[in-house]
Amino acid sequence: MTTTRAATGMCFDRTFPASLVTEMARRLDEGGADQLWLIEDCFYTAGVSLAAAALSVTERLQVGLGILPAVARNPAVTAMEIATLCGLAPGRVLPGIGHGVQSWMEQMGALTPSPLTTLEEVIVAVTRLLAGESVTVDGRVVHLEDVRLDRPPAAPPPVLAGVRGPKSLAMAGRVAGGVVLAEPASPAYVRWALEQAGHPAPFHVAVFSPLCVTADRAEAHRIMSPWLAGQLAEPTAGLRVLPFFDDLVALDASRGVEGIAGMPDDWWAEIGPIGTLDDAAAHIGALEAAGVHSVGLFPAPDVDVARSQVDDVLALARR
Repeated sequence: MTTTRAATGMCFDRTFPASLVTEMARRLDEGGADQLWLIEDCFYTAGVSLAAAALSVTERLQVGLGILPAVARNPAVTAMEIATLCGLAPGRVLPGIGHGVQSWMEQMGALTPSPLTTLEEVIVAVTRLLAGESVTVDGRVVHLEDVRLDRPPAAPPPVLAGVRGPKSLAMAGRVAGGVVLAEPASPAYVRWALEQAGHPAPFHVAVFSPLCVTADRAEAHRIMSPWLAGQLAEPTAGLRVLPFFDDLVALDASRGVEGIAGMPDDWWAEIGPIGTLDDAAAHIGALEAAGVHSVGLFPAPDVDVARSQVDDVLALARR
């Protein structure tokens, strides 16, 4: 696999006030970052409206939607929204669509009996509509009759699947233009995910990573150890594929957060851009070698801390 430089940018935390998005977008755009990823989780800020705001105040920044729940909108409306964003800023939109957290879908009366089938049908329909096709489909969940966008994008973006597990990754390899892998997305997880997807080409791999850069590596490890302990409480596929996962679980069980903070440096280097600026750059380099095209760096949820981390994002984007 040929290693290419990954586009690097920042994630916009779901808890951030909507008014912050234009400030962050401008700083990233003017400072030389490549991307801003907007998080749409129920019931926080909405991705499409944030994307429109961010695109309207920037010139070159690519904006990612990470991710739109498949059942939150009719796929025809999802395609309309994406096409409209592409019309506002051609070539600067990366849309992601995922299952959505099933408890949230149930809360809003949108629970589907088969999340996997639903996501596949939605991604296929949206992809065809963005390509300018007239779409008629009578699927298990998606029902469209002679639907065609009036202004499809001249260059449709890849529709990325925000998925985690093997069955969903295999589906993404069949029908999606790429994937969005949620944090923690280690190089080991990227390689495993591409194996599950069947190594399709072209296939855009975007990952989210928790960012913590300090002058002292051990301090960054201490700061992030409660976050990692929280992840271990309900480990995702991204954690389970780590070569040291069993040892990490045992360490957490025996010594808790303190033990995690003192775990080997190479474990931290695999998990995320956590440590010195050089450590973070090396982690992104390892992601690139694994086949990643986009890296969205998650700042701290505290707005003031996140503002200060923009400089770290810019430094990593210019590495």
